[in-house]
Amino acid sequence: MSIPEIARYSKIKGLNLVGTGDFTHPQWLKEIRETLMTEQDTCLFRLTGNADSPVRFMLTTEVCTIFDYKGESKKVHHVILAPSMETVVQINELLKRYGDLASDGRPILDMTASQLVEQVMKVSSENMIFPAHAWTPWFSVFGDFSGFDSIEDCYQDMTEHIHALETGLSSDPAMNWRLSKLDRFALVSNSDCHSFWPWRIGREANVFELENFTFQEVTSAIKSNDPARFKFTIETDPAYGKYHWTGHRNCKVSLAPREAIKFNNVCPVCHRKLTKGVEQRVEELADRPLNFKREGAPGFLRLLPLSEVIGAVLDTGSPSTQAVWKNYNWLVEKFGDEYTVLIDTPMEALAKVVDAPIAEAIVKVRNGAVKVTPGYDGVYGQLVLGVDTPAVKPKPAHGTVKQMNIADFW
Repeated sequence: MSIPEIARYSKIKGLNLVGTGDFTHPQWLKEIRETLMTEQDTCLFRLTGNADSPVRFMLTTEVCTIFDYKGESKKVHHVILAPSMETVVQINELLKRYGDLASDGRPILDMTASQLVEQVMKVSSENMIFPAHAWTPWFSVFGDFSGFDSIEDCYQDMTEHIHALETGLSSDPAMNWRLSKLDRFALVSNSDCHSFWPWRIGREANVFELENFTFQEVTSAIKSNDPARFKFTIETDPAYGKYHWTGHRNCKVSLAPREAIKFNNVCPVCHRKLTKGVEQRVEELADRPLNFKREGAPGFLRLLPLSEVIGAVLDTGSPSTQAVWKNYNWLVEKFGDEYTVLIDTPMEALAKVVDAPIAEAIVKVRNGAVKVTPGYDGVYGQLVLGVDTPAVKPKPAHGTVKQMNIADFW
């Protein structure tokens, strides 16, 4: 997608701030420069020649570091936020010494995680960096295959500059609250900037209530982890994530943590090592019980993308079909954006636009009254409809934080 397309689909979703993604790649940086202009005194960007667009952009990228630690190869992805084009240019000048920035949107760098943080923060103290999708089996700070058991082991003497971690699709704040050593980090949720499917924009997001809409206010709210400003996150059900349970996709084996342990994490079909799921990995490192609620932390609200909900009702097998998008477009055109449909619109109003089963499914997802078959080993989880659950029921305690305003979404 181009930058204008990202702006278009972000508006449809109901977002007002998105990351550019991939500012380390020369060709994409050229696109950013040609299509965006900075807003005065905000360190944010908007489409050139389109002042009416509600969508603003923050300069962001994701990079991969591969390095040895105590005789083992470690592979970790990191998200970088930057306040200006000048800062981005300086970051890229430093990082190109460690890898080919033009080879991929998420470049591989031959440096340690601590070296990366040192270089990024040397350019500007306003930069922010944190681990991406912290729990996925590959390329993450806690990944079973090439990660660590603590943030401190990964970032060493640069840990003081790490203020947040990205939970990823396969985990949510409640899972991360089970580790007391993560209490000092803000838990952020972002959608995949590398996906070319537009419906994946904003499937996870962060909700802020800020006095000023600036780069510095956003990063300050994250650093402080203050629920007065960093209100809550939008989360998919972690079971929807494609690495939630342990399994082996080639053999269609999917196992909850206890079952996987019974098999010694070996596939009962082909007898090869299973891909350990996020739920099992969290269980290994947790020092708190299930359903632990961390007091004073920003809350979260579980949703699923509207296209996925419609696709499940219509049993299309894919959210990209014409039937799905016909219903999707009717709803968005009537109610303004996807988040308004998913969060605020009453079922009676929804049912005047689309068939009742679709309206009921939207409200069931909103109220946490659906089931999701857990994803595993690269296979997304599946929304299960038709179960005997009411469309209206009290929300779980962790999802009761009131949304402030649709304009607060990032």
